[in-house]
Amino acid sequence: MASAFNHDHSMNRERAWWDDAYSNGKYIAGAETFAPRWAAEAAAFREEMLATGRARLDQPYGASPRECFDLFLPQGPARGAVVFVHGGYWLSFDKSGWSHLARGPLAQGWAVALPSYSLCPEVRIKHITRQIGAAVTAIAAAQPGPLRLTGHSAGGHLVARLACAHGPLPAAVRRRVAGIVPVSGLFDLRPLRYTSMNQTWKLDAKEARQESPALHLPLPDLKMTVWVGADERPEFVRQSQLLSLIWQKLSVGISCRLAPGQNHFTVIEPLADAHSPLVAALLA
Repeated sequence: MASAFNHDHSMNRERAWWDDAYSNGKYIAGAETFAPRWAAEAAAFREEMLATGRARLDQPYGASPRECFDLFLPQGPARGAVVFVHGGYWLSFDKSGWSHLARGPLAQGWAVALPSYSLCPEVRIKHITRQIGAAVTAIAAAQPGPLRLTGHSAGGHLVARLACAHGPLPAAVRRRVAGIVPVSGLFDLRPLRYTSMNQTWKLDAKEARQESPALHLPLPDLKMTVWVGADERPEFVRQSQLLSLIWQKLSVGISCRLAPGQNHFTVIEPLADAHSPLVAALLA
Protein backbone atom coordinates (compact mmCIF):
# COMPACT_ATOMS: atom_id res chain seq x y z
CA MET A 1 0.00 0.00 0.00
CA ALA A 2 2.80 2.40 0.91
CA SER A 3 4.58 1.58 -2.36
CA ALA A 4 1.46 2.42 -4.37
CA PHE A 5 1.04 5.67 -2.45
CA ASN A 6 4.65 6.67 -3.09
CA HIS A 7 4.28 5.84 -6.77
CA ASP A 8 1.12 7.95 -7.11
CA HIS A 9 2.70 10.80 -5.15
CA SER A 10 5.76 10.73 -7.41
CA MET A 11 3.60 10.76 -10.55
CA ASN A 12 1.53 13.68 -9.25
CA ARG A 13 4.69 15.62 -8.43
CA GLU A 14 6.10 14.95 -11.91
CA ARG A 15 2.82 16.02 -13.53
CA ALA A 16 2.80 19.24 -11.49
CA TRP A 17 6.36 19.96 -12.69
CA TRP A 18 5.43 19.49 -16.36
CA ASP A 19 2.21 21.50 -15.93
CA ASP A 20 4.27 24.37 -14.59
CA ALA A 21 6.81 24.06 -17.41
CA TYR A 22 4.06 24.68 -19.98
CA SER A 23 2.12 27.25 -17.97
CA ASN A 24 2.48 30.72 -19.46
CA GLY A 25 -0.19 32.96 -17.95
CA LYS A 26 0.87 32.61 -14.32
CA TYR A 27 4.27 34.09 -15.22
CA ILE A 28 2.97 37.03 -17.28
CA ALA A 29 1.69 40.19 -15.60
CA GLY A 30 -1.85 41.03 -16.71
CA ALA A 31 -2.14 37.76 -18.61
CA GLU A 32 -5.93 37.79 -18.34
CA THR A 33 -6.15 41.06 -20.32
CA PHE A 34 -4.51 39.87 -23.53
CA ALA A 35 -7.23 37.67 -25.08
CA PRO A 36 -10.08 40.20 -24.57
CA ARG A 37 -7.96 43.03 -25.98
CA TRP A 38 -6.93 40.95 -28.98
CA ALA A 39 -10.55 39.95 -29.63
CA ALA A 40 -11.64 43.61 -29.62
CA GLU A 41 -8.79 44.65 -31.92
CA ALA A 42 -9.55 41.74 -34.25
CA ALA A 43 -13.26 42.60 -34.45
CA ALA A 44 -12.49 46.24 -35.23
CA PHE A 45 -10.03 45.18 -37.92
CA ARG A 46 -12.59 42.90 -39.59
CA GLU A 47 -15.14 45.72 -39.66
CA GLU A 48 -12.55 47.98 -41.25
CA MET A 49 -11.67 45.40 -43.90
CA LEU A 50 -15.32 44.61 -44.64
CA ALA A 51 -16.01 48.33 -45.13
CA THR A 52 -13.25 48.53 -47.74
CA GLY A 53 -14.34 45.33 -49.49
CA ARG A 54 -11.06 43.56 -48.76
CA ALA A 55 -12.32 40.81 -46.43
CA ARG A 56 -13.51 37.36 -47.48
CA LEU A 57 -14.79 35.79 -44.24
CA ASP A 58 -15.64 32.17 -43.44
CA GLN A 59 -14.34 30.60 -46.63
CA PRO A 60 -14.81 26.80 -46.31
CA TYR A 61 -11.98 24.32 -46.74
CA GLY A 62 -13.86 21.27 -45.39
CA ALA A 63 -17.22 20.03 -44.17
CA SER A 64 -16.85 20.77 -40.44
CA PRO A 65 -18.20 24.14 -39.18
CA ARG A 66 -14.70 25.08 -37.97
CA GLU A 67 -13.06 24.17 -41.28
CA CYS A 68 -13.05 27.67 -42.71
CA PHE A 69 -10.68 30.61 -43.12
CA ASP A 70 -10.79 34.39 -43.35
CA LEU A 71 -8.88 36.02 -46.19
CA PHE A 72 -7.81 39.67 -46.12
CA LEU A 73 -6.59 41.36 -49.29
CA PRO A 74 -4.06 44.20 -49.65
CA GLN A 75 -4.60 47.30 -51.72
CA GLY A 76 -3.54 46.36 -55.22
CA PRO A 77 -2.33 42.97 -56.48
CA ALA A 78 -1.07 40.65 -53.73
CA ARG A 79 2.55 39.55 -53.70
CA GLY A 80 1.41 36.17 -52.37
CA ALA A 81 -0.34 34.81 -49.29
CA VAL A 82 0.63 34.67 -45.63
CA VAL A 83 -1.15 32.05 -43.53
CA PHE A 84 -1.39 32.56 -39.76
CA VAL A 85 -2.44 29.61 -37.58
CA HIS A 86 -3.66 30.46 -34.07
CA GLY A 87 -2.62 28.72 -30.87
CA GLY A 88 -4.42 27.69 -27.71
CA TYR A 89 -2.88 24.27 -26.98
CA TRP A 90 -5.16 22.71 -29.65
CA LEU A 91 -7.93 23.25 -27.05
CA SER A 92 -9.26 26.78 -27.50
CA PHE A 93 -9.71 29.90 -29.67
CA ASP A 94 -10.49 30.26 -33.35
CA LYS A 95 -9.48 32.55 -36.20
CA SER A 96 -11.64 35.47 -35.04
CA GLY A 97 -9.38 36.47 -32.13
CA TRP A 98 -6.32 37.21 -34.27
CA SER A 99 -7.50 39.05 -37.39
CA HIS A 100 -5.63 42.26 -36.50
CA LEU A 101 -2.29 40.44 -36.79
CA ALA A 102 -2.81 40.55 -40.55
CA ARG A 103 -1.99 44.28 -40.55
CA GLY A 104 1.77 43.88 -40.88
CA PRO A 105 1.93 41.60 -43.94
CA LEU A 106 -1.06 43.38 -45.53
CA ALA A 107 0.77 46.70 -45.43
CA GLN A 108 3.66 45.00 -47.21
CA GLY A 109 1.38 43.91 -50.04
CA TRP A 110 0.57 40.35 -48.98
CA ALA A 111 -2.83 38.71 -48.68
CA VAL A 112 -3.32 37.14 -45.24
CA ALA A 113 -5.42 34.08 -44.42
CA LEU A 114 -6.36 32.83 -40.95
CA PRO A 115 -7.92 29.36 -40.65
CA SER A 116 -9.86 27.85 -37.79
CA TYR A 117 -9.66 24.13 -37.00
CA SER A 118 -11.42 21.58 -34.83
CA LEU A 119 -10.33 21.35 -31.20
CA CYS A 120 -9.46 18.51 -28.84
CA PRO A 121 -11.11 16.39 -27.52
CA GLU A 122 -13.50 16.44 -30.51
CA VAL A 123 -10.52 15.43 -32.66
CA ARG A 124 -6.94 14.33 -32.04
CA ILE A 125 -3.89 16.48 -32.77
CA LYS A 126 -2.98 14.34 -35.78
CA HIS A 127 -6.38 15.21 -37.27
CA ILE A 128 -5.75 18.93 -36.72
CA THR A 129 -2.47 18.57 -38.64
CA ARG A 130 -4.40 17.21 -41.62
CA GLN A 131 -6.97 20.01 -41.31
CA ILE A 132 -4.29 22.69 -41.49
CA GLY A 133 -2.79 20.95 -44.50
CA ALA A 134 -6.21 21.09 -46.16
CA ALA A 135 -6.62 24.75 -45.15
CA VAL A 136 -3.31 25.79 -46.68
CA THR A 137 -4.13 23.82 -49.83
CA ALA A 138 -7.46 25.66 -50.15
CA ILE A 139 -5.82 29.03 -49.49
CA ALA A 140 -3.24 28.27 -52.16
CA ALA A 141 -6.04 27.54 -54.63
CA ALA A 142 -7.76 30.82 -53.75
CA GLN A 143 -4.68 33.04 -53.83
CA PRO A 144 -1.86 32.83 -56.40
CA GLY A 145 1.80 33.40 -55.70
CA PRO A 146 4.22 32.23 -53.01
CA LEU A 147 3.06 31.11 -49.57
CA ARG A 148 4.53 32.12 -46.24
CA LEU A 149 3.36 30.27 -43.13
CA THR A 150 3.39 31.39 -39.52
CA GLY A 151 1.61 30.38 -36.34
CA HIS A 152 1.76 30.92 -32.61
CA SER A 153 2.22 28.27 -29.89
CA ALA A 154 0.15 25.26 -31.02
CA GLY A 155 -0.12 27.10 -34.35
CA GLY A 156 3.68 27.21 -34.44
CA HIS A 157 3.66 23.45 -34.05
CA LEU A 158 1.16 23.07 -36.89
CA VAL A 159 3.08 25.16 -39.44
CA ALA A 160 6.30 23.36 -38.49
CA ARG A 161 4.47 20.07 -39.01
CA LEU A 162 3.68 21.25 -42.56
CA ALA A 163 7.42 21.82 -43.02
CA CYS A 164 8.14 18.13 -42.49
CA ALA A 165 9.12 16.03 -45.49
CA HIS A 166 6.24 13.65 -44.69
CA GLY A 167 3.72 16.40 -43.95
CA PRO A 168 0.19 16.67 -45.35
CA LEU A 169 0.77 19.28 -48.07
CA PRO A 170 0.50 18.17 -51.72
CA ALA A 171 3.74 18.48 -53.67
CA ALA A 172 2.47 21.37 -55.80
CA VAL A 173 1.60 23.38 -52.70
CA ARG A 174 4.89 22.53 -50.97
CA ARG A 175 6.78 24.03 -53.90
CA ARG A 176 5.03 27.36 -53.32
CA VAL A 177 6.04 27.61 -49.65
CA ALA A 178 8.71 30.33 -49.65
CA GLY A 179 9.23 30.60 -45.88
CA ILE A 180 7.93 29.49 -42.50
CA VAL A 181 8.14 31.26 -39.13
CA PRO A 182 6.79 29.22 -36.20
CA VAL A 183 6.44 31.52 -33.18
CA SER A 184 6.83 30.03 -29.67
CA GLY A 185 5.93 26.61 -30.98
CA LEU A 186 5.96 23.09 -29.57
CA PHE A 187 8.08 20.74 -31.61
CA ASP A 188 8.61 17.66 -29.44
CA LEU A 189 5.24 16.54 -28.09
CA ARG A 190 6.53 13.64 -26.02
CA PRO A 191 6.86 15.65 -22.75
CA LEU A 192 3.28 16.87 -23.14
CA ARG A 193 2.06 13.37 -22.35
CA TYR A 194 3.03 14.02 -18.72
CA THR A 195 0.87 17.13 -18.31
CA SER A 196 -2.69 17.32 -17.01
CA MET A 197 -3.77 18.58 -20.42
CA ASN A 198 -3.13 15.15 -21.87
CA GLN A 199 -6.33 14.00 -20.18
CA THR A 200 -7.95 15.96 -23.03
CA TRP A 201 -5.44 15.42 -25.85
CA LYS A 202 -5.03 11.71 -25.09
CA LEU A 203 -1.63 11.67 -26.76
CA ASP A 204 -0.10 8.21 -26.78
CA ALA A 205 3.57 7.46 -27.47
CA LYS A 206 2.97 6.76 -31.18
CA GLU A 207 1.03 9.95 -31.88
CA ALA A 208 3.45 12.08 -29.84
CA ARG A 209 6.32 10.83 -32.02
CA GLN A 210 4.32 11.14 -35.24
CA GLU A 211 3.29 14.73 -34.56
CA SER A 212 6.69 16.00 -33.33
CA PRO A 213 8.40 18.05 -36.06
CA ALA A 214 11.76 17.64 -34.30
CA LEU A 215 11.56 13.90 -34.98
CA HIS A 216 10.94 14.35 -38.74
CA LEU A 217 13.13 15.33 -41.67
CA PRO A 218 12.42 18.87 -42.92
CA LEU A 219 11.40 19.71 -46.46
CA PRO A 220 14.43 20.07 -48.72
CA ASP A 221 15.69 23.65 -49.19
CA LEU A 222 13.39 24.82 -46.39
CA LYS A 223 13.66 28.47 -45.36
CA MET A 224 12.53 28.83 -41.75
CA THR A 225 13.11 31.11 -38.77
CA VAL A 226 12.16 29.58 -35.43
CA TRP A 227 11.01 32.57 -33.37
CA VAL A 228 10.62 32.64 -29.57
CA GLY A 229 10.54 35.26 -26.85
CA ALA A 230 13.68 35.50 -24.75
CA ASP A 231 11.53 35.94 -21.61
CA GLU A 232 9.33 32.90 -22.20
CA ARG A 233 9.14 29.82 -20.03
CA PRO A 234 12.41 27.87 -20.38
CA GLU A 235 10.61 24.90 -21.94
CA PHE A 236 9.40 26.99 -24.89
CA VAL A 237 12.90 28.35 -25.46
CA ARG A 238 14.30 24.81 -25.24
CA GLN A 239 11.76 23.46 -27.72
CA SER A 240 12.57 26.19 -30.26
CA GLN A 241 16.31 25.72 -29.90
CA LEU A 242 15.89 21.95 -30.15
CA LEU A 243 14.11 22.13 -33.50
CA SER A 244 16.54 24.64 -34.95
CA LEU A 245 19.60 22.70 -33.81
CA ILE A 246 18.32 19.45 -35.32
CA TRP A 247 17.06 20.91 -38.57
CA GLN A 248 20.11 23.15 -39.09
CA LYS A 249 22.07 19.93 -39.63
CA LEU A 250 19.60 18.87 -42.31
CA SER A 251 18.77 22.10 -44.17
CA VAL A 252 20.90 25.22 -44.52
CA GLY A 253 17.96 27.65 -44.40
CA ILE A 254 17.07 27.22 -40.70
CA SER A 255 17.76 29.78 -37.97
CA CYS A 256 16.52 30.55 -34.45
CA ARG A 257 15.71 34.03 -33.14
CA LEU A 258 15.21 34.92 -29.47
CA ALA A 259 13.16 38.13 -29.37
CA PRO A 260 14.55 40.24 -26.48
CA GLY A 261 12.11 41.25 -23.76
CA GLN A 262 9.21 39.25 -25.23
CA ASN A 263 7.05 36.73 -23.37
CA HIS A 264 4.67 34.10 -24.75
CA PHE A 265 1.90 36.66 -25.31
CA THR A 266 3.76 39.80 -26.37
CA VAL A 267 5.97 37.88 -28.80
CA ILE A 268 3.22 37.60 -31.43
CA GLU A 269 1.96 41.20 -31.31
CA PRO A 270 4.66 42.64 -33.66
CA LEU A 271 3.05 40.70 -36.50
CA ALA A 272 0.61 43.63 -36.71
CA ASP A 273 3.50 46.06 -37.33
CA ALA A 274 4.61 46.20 -40.97
CA HIS A 275 8.12 47.29 -39.98
CA SER A 276 8.76 44.88 -37.11
CA PRO A 277 11.62 42.36 -37.14
CA LEU A 278 9.03 39.55 -36.98
CA VAL A 279 7.33 40.70 -40.19
CA ALA A 280 10.73 41.20 -41.80
CA ALA A 281 11.72 37.61 -40.95
CA LEU A 282 8.42 36.27 -42.26
CA LEU A 283 8.61 38.13 -45.57
CA ALA A 284 12.37 38.02 -46.10
